[in-house]
Amino acid sequence: KLNQELQSMDVHGRIREILAETIREELAPDQQHLSTEDLIKALRRRGIIDDVMKELNFVTDSVEQELPSSPKQPICFDRQSTLKKTNIDPTRRYLYLQVLGGKAFLEHLQEPEPLPGQVCSTFTLCLHYRNQRFRSKPVPCACEPDFHDGFLLEVHRESLGDGTRMADSTTMLSISDPIHMVLIKTDIFGETTLVASYFLEWRSVLGSENGVTSLTVELMGVGTESKVSVGILNIKLEMYPPLNQTLSQEVVNTQLALERQKTAEKERLFLVYAKQWWREYLQIRPSHNSRLVKIFAQDENGINRPVCSYVKPLRAGRLLDTPRQAARFVNVLGYERAPVIGGGGKQEQWCTLLAFLCRSKGDCEDHANLLCSLLLGYGLEAFVCVGTKAKGVPHAWVMTCGTDGTITFWESLTGHRYIHKPTNPDEPPVAEQPKPLYPYRTIGCVFNHQMFLGNCQPSDAVETCVFDLNDESKWKPMSEEAIKSVCAPGATTSLPPFPPLCASTIDASVTSNEIEMQLRLLVSEHRKDLGLTTVWEDQLSYLLSPALASYEFERTTSISAGNEEFQDAIRRAVPDGHTFKGFPIHFVYRNARRAFATCLRSPFCEEIICCRGDQVRLAVRVRVFTYPESACAVWIMFACKYRSVL
Repeated sequence: KLNQELQSMDVHGRIREILAETIREELAPDQQHLSTEDLIKALRRRGIIDDVMKELNFVTDSVEQELPSSPKQPICFDRQSTLKKTNIDPTRRYLYLQVLGGKAFLEHLQEPEPLPGQVCSTFTLCLHYRNQRFRSKPVPCACEPDFHDGFLLEVHRESLGDGTRMADSTTMLSISDPIHMVLIKTDIFGETTLVASYFLEWRSVLGSENGVTSLTVELMGVGTESKVSVGILNIKLEMYPPLNQTLSQEVVNTQLALERQKTAEKERLFLVYAKQWWREYLQIRPSHNSRLVKIFAQDENGINRPVCSYVKPLRAGRLLDTPRQAARFVNVLGYERAPVIGGGGKQEQWCTLLAFLCRSKGDCEDHANLLCSLLLGYGLEAFVCVGTKAKGVPHAWVMTCGTDGTITFWESLTGHRYIHKPTNPDEPPVAEQPKPLYPYRTIGCVFNHQMFLGNCQPSDAVETCVFDLNDESKWKPMSEEAIKSVCAPGATTSLPPFPPLCASTIDASVTSNEIEMQLRLLVSEHRKDLGLTTVWEDQLSYLLSPALASYEFERTTSISAGNEEFQDAIRRAVPDGHTFKGFPIHFVYRNARRAFATCLRSPFCEEIICCRGDQVRLAVRVRVFTYPESACAVWIMFACKYRSVL
């Protein structure tokens, strides 16, 4: 194919001419040979290489996996490319969004230019639009970051329209989904921070000449800095295929103003209702004032949203198979409290799902909202519980109600599950009540995407709490209609739509190998510093694999299996008169140096790594288990065997 293209342009002929000329001109009598580099330079000078590159059409095949309603793999374009070079279905409407650099990222004003090959902090832009997810190439953090990416967003499929008509401008004007853009910063250690979260209103393009428009988007910070500008992005929007007729800008503005007005009215009415509900709740008993009944929560942009809008049934397609596997996935996403500058309490920040997934870590509320959404997707009756743990620390966890009345608590940060059996405080203690295993102390309210219930039992202690949610003397409900008016999908234009989950991009075997090699090096260096030699035994390392697999299986299913074979293999591998020691440990990050430092802090592990004695053999095995969104569980086992000397 490539050869045909080159022949049709007669590139070979032109190259021959130039080479002959170059050799004549540049070969002085005393110079007998030209390097390849000189020849390429000559071709560049005559512009041949550029012509060839321009003429060749590189086709980007977008690979689709079966994810929840198949989010597109991004079709990203390089700088010279135009839309014609990708496979476009002519029966669909697309929006081509280009990010053409950024400016005024003042926090990075002093950032030195990174040297070639030097590791530096990077910015990545993540987009979500109508069930499609995209990611830009990472660019070095700078005052003017060099973003140059194009994303092809499908606005409308034929199957959504009436018959086979291509959506016209008027139809598209009624599609109110914004493009959610999240900017992530990754530092040199791989740690991520959320820089900005922005909802782009794209419909101005429908009223622009030729359906093409350029915008400058000012990104604001997150949390406590939501009023501070972090930088500006230059964006170009283009409808494809081009619009036959565009709307007047006035029509577009009127539509957007009407939507805003409608949303504001719905939100105002809900606020009036919520205040009324709260007044009634306080009249039941004054002590209710101190209960954790949370009706609104601030998102990363400092906007108050009803808590019910943070939860929605979410299907994981083929990425997760069971509710318990979903719990494990949520548990391996990193935990990080919302950052606060200076002292003074906990900064509240419930993240939108896209921001949480792109940064791969969040607070307990983010974990609980995601787990509740996934369990609802699996057809369970799930709720987020808001209350406290020991010492009155506010906390959020998940609860499911079985059809037989069984109440199960799910701790989203650990993946643990607890059955709740209420104790009756009025009954005389016949026998000593067993202490509950769960860490929760009080509960103020429970909610999901359709219901909100305030706890109005005499005590808000979890252990005495009865979860008969239909009993209004125990749980005061909010009107489901009122919740629906602001939280149902499409009810208001201010609600961020839920993105689908994406498959992992991590290769488990390659990553396991890399971490294992790095750990071997770190152990050998550490032992060398102690004046010890290191002899690795590959076979012993391999024998540790089944143990790591069974640990992960147990975390996902709560069932232990395969331990007998592992123990038998180890007994055979360790001769009489020798001692074997093994130490497994689990991480949710892939930084070998950081993991090694943590391992050394454990006296058991340190004893193995620094083992002295006769015929010491060391082993280490790493097994990375991948989950959606590039989350992973990393199991490491260090082991040693040596001759026991009495």
